[in-house]
Amino acid sequence: MAFLSDLFGRMGRVARGEANQGVGAIEDATFEATVNQTVADMKNDLNNVVRASAVAMSNYNRLDAEYQKYIRQSQEWKDRAGVALDAGNEDLARKALAKKAESDEQVASMKQAVDSAQETSEKLKQQVTELKHKIDEGERTATTLVARKNAAVAQRKVSEAMAGVGSADNAFSALGRFEEKVAREEATAKAFDQLASAGKDDDLEKQFAQLGDHSVDAELAALKRERLAAKPARPPELPKELGPGPGAKA
Repeated sequence: MAFLSDLFGRMGRVARGEANQGVGAIEDATFEATVNQTVADMKNDLNNVVRASAVAMSNYNRLDAEYQKYIRQSQEWKDRAGVALDAGNEDLARKALAKKAESDEQVASMKQAVDSAQETSEKLKQQVTELKHKIDEGERTATTLVARKNAAVAQRKVSEAMAGVGSADNAFSALGRFEEKVAREEATAKAFDQLASAGKDDDLEKQFAQLGDHSVDAELAALKRERLAAKPARPPELPKELGPGPGAKA
């Protein structure tokens, strides 16, 4: 069981790795669209927060309007009680104060709900403001990222071209392949030429070579004879010791 668990775990990692690599390749191929979609998702989140904020603010406005109504009613009954007292009618003043107490109860019971609704509304308004700032920053960042990505891709292609590596359709790589192909064709042609000349009569070639050698020897001998003939004849040398000639004195 442990072996199977380890096997399936490794297979799972391989599958996740392949999936992540595939997703990464797709994101790389559609980088600009992916970045723009990210900004669009941020704007969609902003719209959702704005709608929620609008609902919260509407709820707060409704509660606050009701709350303010009971506050006004309380003040109105208090004013009426004062008018009744000024008129000397305490019983009517007492009834007015009783109505005021009812309004005060409504005010007290709604106080917490109104405060909570106000707090929620203010928090959502703050979130809307922060999201707007983030979206503005995100749009600027997206534009910069796309520009940097395009520049990096262009630089990589130039570097690959200079290095003679890269994609299969690289022009420099294609020229290299063409040159290699021509070299193979030239080597093959030379091999066939060598095979074709292998059947020739080597003795015949040697005989013609020897004739050439004899011709050179003959020219050398003729040149020697010519130079000997051109040299002047040397006079005969006299003997070093001559005897006394006729009539010489003794």
